[in-house]
Amino acid sequence: MHISAKADYATRALLELACEPARPLTCEAIASSQHIPFRFLKSVVGELRRAGLVRSQRGCEGGYWLGRPADEITLLDVARAVDGELITLRGEPLAGLDYPGPASGLPGVWRRIEAEAAAVLGGTTLATLLPAAEDEHASGEQPSAEHAPGEHLTRQGAA
Repeated sequence: MHISAKADYATRALLELACEPARPLTCEAIASSQHIPFRFLKSVVGELRRAGLVRSQRGCEGGYWLGRPADEITLLDVARAVDGELITLRGEPLAGLDYPGPASGLPGVWRRIEAEAAAVLGGTTLATLLPAAEDEHASGEQPSAEHAPGEHLTRQGAA
């Protein structure tokens, strides 16, 4: 299975936006913070905007915001927005795939893999990926044992 750079960059950009939903971020800030090539990110954000996952505003107070709340955007939404089909075989969707003879069971395996991947991605929202450390520190709770030290996502240099 291949996860495209577009899907990875798109998700990282959306997570940056989800960290500060009240203020817009520029592509420059997101690219700098996530170490993503600016020109590539600009085209990815355009695809996210067309899919309704981000909204934009021009001008000196402009930038990008999430198009929906972080708990309503799944990784499946992101992958489909930038890549189309989740899994393809030689560039073709798996839906009509059919093999003769001894290989006849193989398309079912590929479709099962696609369904399982869609279930994982569809069950994971941006909100579930956001670091809970800020909320836990504010309430005096200890960080969750779910995350290894240093595993939390951070905002670096986004301005």
